[in-house]
Amino acid sequence: DMDASQKADLLSFVRDDGKGFIGIHSAAITFTGWPDYGQMLGGYFDGHPWGQFNAPLVVEDAKFPGMNNFTTTFTLFDEIYQIKDFSRQNVRVLLSLDADKIDLSRKSVKRTDKDFAVIWARNYGKGRVLYNGLGHVQAVWERSDFQKMWLEIVQWSIGLIPGDATPRSKPQK
Repeated sequence: DMDASQKADLLSFVRDDGKGFIGIHSAAITFTGWPDYGQMLGGYFDGHPWGQFNAPLVVEDAKFPGMNNFTTTFTLFDEIYQIKDFSRQNVRVLLSLDADKIDLSRKSVKRTDKDFAVIWARNYGKGRVLYNGLGHVQAVWERSDFQKMWLEIVQWSIGLIPGDATPRSKPQK
């Protein structure tokens, strides 16, 4: 765990110093008792109703770094988290679950808005934050499209390449 000074330093590193922060998969279940971390990240883990499954995914912003490595829609075997304390008013969703192709009748599905973001980016003060919920399953890391995505995401997070992290509404089908 981090003490109060370390927590303040992390937030300041991103928000005030303009640095990048990337959260990978379980980053959404980290520091659950620290609201400022969840606010910086953009949300917290709220279960994984489907476990590991063939997740139907939709690229919402193919212009954002890393997202053009995927087709507009694709299926990926992985574990996908449901996120709480998440709002599109605060983040730009880059990749999401296709809610029309998943079982929403499971008791553990809590989001009534059918908005299941998987990857998002946001500006946090002067800094850049990106959360990527993929990567629980080892095979995901071995995919060349996933590896290329990571290279571009890291470049974006440290300011080497541009990418619009302005929040926006869920696209209409």
